Amino acid sequence: WHTVKRNGRQAALPGQFHVHRDFLGLLNSIPSGAALLVGIPMGLLSDRMGRRRAMLIGMTISTLALIGQVTLNSPTAMVIFGALAGIGNSLYFLSLAPFMMRASSEKERTLLFSLNFGLMTLAGFAGNLLAGQLPGWFGGWLNVAANSAQVYGAVLLVSIFGGALMLIPVYLIREMRWPGPTDRPKFSLADLKQLAEPRVLRLSAPNFVIGFGAALLIPYQNLFFRTKFGVSDSTLGGLFALGAVVTGLATVIGPKLAERLGGKIRAVVFTQASSLFFLLTMGFAPFFPVAGFAFLLRGALMNMASPLYQAFAMEQIDDQRRGAVNSVFQLMWEVGWTVGPYLSGLVQVRYGFSPLFLFTGTLYALAFWLTWAFHGKTEALRADASTVAAA
Repeated sequence: WHTVKRNGRQAALPGQFHVHRDFLGLLNSIPSGAALLVGIPMGLLSDRMGRRRAMLIGMTISTLALIGQVTLNSPTAMVIFGALAGIGNSLYFLSLAPFMMRASSEKERTLLFSLNFGLMTLAGFAGNLLAGQLPGWFGGWLNVAANSAQVYGAVLLVSIFGGALMLIPVYLIREMRWPGPTDRPKFSLADLKQLAEPRVLRLSAPNFVIGFGAALLIPYQNLFFRTKFGVSDSTLGGLFALGAVVTGLATVIGPKLAERLGGKIRAVVFTQASSLFFLLTMGFAPFFPVAGFAFLLRGALMNMASPLYQAFAMEQIDDQRRGAVNSVFQLMWEVGWTVGPYLSGLVQVRYGFSPLFLFTGTLYALAFWLTWAFHGKTEALRADASTVAAA
């Protein structure tokens, strides 16, 4: 929040307050913490109210909460609205994969999940480029400094309203009706017990291992490149932007690869195992061009498998439980990201980045093995059954 120097000390402008870094850290962690706490209840709620309605309500709550967070200057209000934004986002995103499952057939499902992931990545890249230009434009229109609080507030409001436009196509889509019983039982302990059944745990175990491995390294990739190769911020920005484009394009290739290899799990294991070579190359290459090229390929190969595995996992769960089971997947991922960055910081201070690349590589390898051990035979049996049915 904009501050000025007064008598050698920092003082907040009237009607505003000075934000310390510890409060910013709290503010950034609140949405994820709220989503982690309410993830499973939101998944169960999605199963009860229906995907389309849950998505509309979740995104509306998130949009209104973000507007409140930007327009109010009370620290307490910002924390409360941040938590509400996390809850709304949780309800929306936990309903998204089950919604796409019901809206697609088996033939087009893999492409739909991959396009969703790839287009979100490319849209994020385009949004980041536009966001870098908006402060200058608004500064000129409002006749104030480009780094002023008014300009940043205007940019944030524009981005919030832009994101809220997604409510329009979701509203226009008519959700297919569930052909089973319409009477939905009330919440009970049985709902929670079903989430701990072996099939759900097998599906979520690779998510937990990959999430923990990623949390050790991925948040610090920019720091790694700076400390090892001394690259500039502009070079890093270009590299990460190019990485988003390459990942988005590679994700669209995923369905074709799954078709060629004979199944989603085969494609997941193949692409993720291939990324392991480039992960280690990135960590131990002596030259930045080699490490940067490995960074691009690692990200593309690893991320193009995510929508394939998500589609496979949703296919294993009946429609009325997909929201709750999806919340378990998210919970497993968030657990790793809760402790991973902290442990990574301890290792960096004492031993540098080399052990982190080895730890992450080992965890990734374990996750690939778990994916194949738990689900490789399942997918093969399903393919055989489909072949027999077609014959």
